[in-house]
Amino acid sequence: MGLRERIESGEAILAVVGLGYVGLPLAVEMAKAGHRVVGIDVLAEKVALLNGGTSYIPDVPTDELAPLVERGLIEATTDFSRVAEADAVAICVPTPLNETKEPDTSYMEDATRAIAPHLHPEMLITLESTTYPGTTEEIIQPILESGGLKVGTDLFLAFSPERVDPGNPVFQTRNTPKVVGGVTPQCTEHAVALYGRYIDTIVPVSTTRVAEMSKLLENTFRGVNIALMNELLMLCERMDINLWEVIEAAKTKPFGFMPFYPGPGLGGHCIPIDPFYLSWKAREFDFRTEFIDLSGRINENMPYYVITRLMDAMNGQRKPLAGSRVLMLGVAYKADIDDMRESPAIKIAELLLDKDADLVYHDPYVDRFAVSGVEVGRVELTAETIAAADVVLIVTAHTSVDYDLIVNNANLVFDTRNALAAYDSGSVVRL
Repeated sequence: MGLRERIESGEAILAVVGLGYVGLPLAVEMAKAGHRVVGIDVLAEKVALLNGGTSYIPDVPTDELAPLVERGLIEATTDFSRVAEADAVAICVPTPLNETKEPDTSYMEDATRAIAPHLHPEMLITLESTTYPGTTEEIIQPILESGGLKVGTDLFLAFSPERVDPGNPVFQTRNTPKVVGGVTPQCTEHAVALYGRYIDTIVPVSTTRVAEMSKLLENTFRGVNIALMNELLMLCERMDINLWEVIEAAKTKPFGFMPFYPGPGLGGHCIPIDPFYLSWKAREFDFRTEFIDLSGRINENMPYYVITRLMDAMNGQRKPLAGSRVLMLGVAYKADIDDMRESPAIKIAELLLDKDADLVYHDPYVDRFAVSGVEVGRVELTAETIAAADVVLIVTAHTSVDYDLIVNNANLVFDTRNALAAYDSGSVVRL
């Protein structure tokens, strides 16, 4: 039985390399479609939890994972040689930036080198890690072919960008359309057949580069528009105009406008990173992405702007930032999740500590918060802890927080998320 037949019959054994926010939900959907899935990760702690039926990803409930583990549909391991058992492998590892804002492809390369010795003919490999156009064919393909098997004849290779939005109650892995682009038409056909087993809508494109570029476009689009709102926020502050109210008015237009919102900075695994991947690759073609670069600088400046505005607000109460207690409310990068990746709270906390603020935090989803090796004290949200703070700084607007309690007890609240839009209080200052 050939690979295509094994896929369509549900007999194909699948492997997922990288069991984080992308890989684990993907593995669960594969298993729910009836495939046996081997999950591979370098962290033994994750492997032990998964084999015990326990999820560490909020979007994957333990009561959904556990039955799949019990039925033998999902098994986790640190042993990359288990790839040899699989008919298809999905690579879902991080793609961060290095200190100079250049792409760090080392995780992808290491993962590909680890699976390469265990490949066999009639095998499909898909890359889901967000990256710059050309990565699949320029970096991944040569490593896969190093053992003699050739893509397009022996192996099938495709890129299918992850579109995970942690905490989204509506769009999750199965019902989010999946873009797929293969190195050859046959590669695309095999990848479409596989993803069609457990994803509702498949969007095939002509090449891996189109698929790679589509993901960067999605997140660059968001980054640029958020930068526009952040720049307008600074202008509206000088003009004494409430930008949040402006946006609410503008979004009543039923065409030609899409609302984006300002904030204390970008966070997450995509939007703060992806535009830099595109800017870096553009330089290879003697092209400078000036518009994208400018938006990146605006968004990166927002934590500094938050500190400036926070000091202005505290000066209005005759209080210096140095020595004052700042209760940071929310440190995850977005509401109602525990994800700290690229959270603007990290930079804001670093700046506060540099200015000798007495910093503590509360986040119902994050039990530990450290900045540059310094542990930030966690406090419970009570009338006493709120009143003891010179200012409550809202960085992440979790919906479970009792905002009445904050407004009624805080000396000063600096709200960077418009969480207190419904409150009319002299103690509340908005970004």
